[in-house]
Amino acid sequence: MKKLGLLVMLMLAMTACNDDEKEQAVNEVETKKIPKIEKQYGFILNDFEVIRDTIRSGDSFGYIMDQNGVDHGKVFEVSEKVKDTFNPARITAGKKYMILRAKDSAKTPQYFIYENDKINYTVVSIGDSIYAAKKKRPVTIKQREVSGVITSSLSEAMQAQGLSNLLVYELSNIYQWSIDFFKLQKGDQFKMVYQEKYIDDTIFAGIEKVDAAVFKHSDRPYYAFSYMTDSVSGQPSFYDEEAKALQSFFLKAPLNYSRISSRFTKRRFHPVQKRWKAHLGTDYAAPHGTPIVSTANGTVIASGYTSGNGNYVKVRHNGKYTTQYLHMSKRAVRNGQSVKQGDVIGYVGSTGLATGPHVCYRFWVNGKQVDPFRQNLPSAEHITDNLKDDYLNHIESIRAELDQIPYKSI
Repeated sequence: MKKLGLLVMLMLAMTACNDDEKEQAVNEVETKKIPKIEKQYGFILNDFEVIRDTIRSGDSFGYIMDQNGVDHGKVFEVSEKVKDTFNPARITAGKKYMILRAKDSAKTPQYFIYENDKINYTVVSIGDSIYAAKKKRPVTIKQREVSGVITSSLSEAMQAQGLSNLLVYELSNIYQWSIDFFKLQKGDQFKMVYQEKYIDDTIFAGIEKVDAAVFKHSDRPYYAFSYMTDSVSGQPSFYDEEAKALQSFFLKAPLNYSRISSRFTKRRFHPVQKRWKAHLGTDYAAPHGTPIVSTANGTVIASGYTSGNGNYVKVRHNGKYTTQYLHMSKRAVRNGQSVKQGDVIGYVGSTGLATGPHVCYRFWVNGKQVDPFRQNLPSAEHITDNLKDDYLNHIESIRAELDQIPYKSI
């Protein structure tokens, strides 16, 4: 009887093991039958054969399509139908793209997806229905706080905390009219309340905006609060705790320069023409390709080339003031275009009568060229009385939040 009992127990155990193995095998099969759904750019990628690549130097839309089996006639048809939304001639080397091909024997391309930047992309349908649509990836906004202290430079203070260099640009842009960042002192402190952009809640995509900041330079706190006064442009400006504008009507210089190589003078020996003549501008030496910005809001009244000026841009700011920027390697604006203070209008070069890379900055007052360093230039408009109470109420809570952030110390 004992032997019989042991035999029965052994058979039951073997049956249980077999059942477990069968159940495990069934689960594995079911798992394999249900692939993970992958979604991107609004498509279920599982439904297509996916090709991911990057635009290389010399690539064209036609070449990429040809490599994927799209004939020249279809490429021309697509280019003509989508050119108002997507210009195939302007694809840029370094940009990522994706091609979705049908899962058939011909593997016919159905969609071309071009990444304009981290957030914006363009979908070009190249199947039976031809169209192009500009779209955006989902973006999450997260509010952040930061506090830092200067030991050697602003960029090093940011890097010490693992922060984006974009914050260096933001702070420099806010305080460029009130703080000389070449003369920061060890122990200067700053605090910011700002917003970051994230794609799919995880991928950092840049700074959305700065709400408020305070920079303590030489023991004096410089407050800055973002506030919208121009509903037409939709661009906020920065004002201090007394509703005074931080910016000036004109920037001190049209670029970040290494030195002033030649000032405004009625008599200078020209390095190219080898003769004495007036130099009615200020030369700022800077590396080739350095961005040149408009020193104030205005309208481009000339964007062209002459043998003397090289590539140049001229901007009318109002009925009284006009500025001009000479010897550019490349112009970035067209005639008639509106520009804001700080907008890039070109890049440093040495075109025309120039011996090295620089920009010659010229300044007109009522049609007469003058030395901008000798002018009593207007400052930007402060917040008007009818908006002042609203502004002070607006900054009350954000200033309290800013003041509660502890300063970092060395």
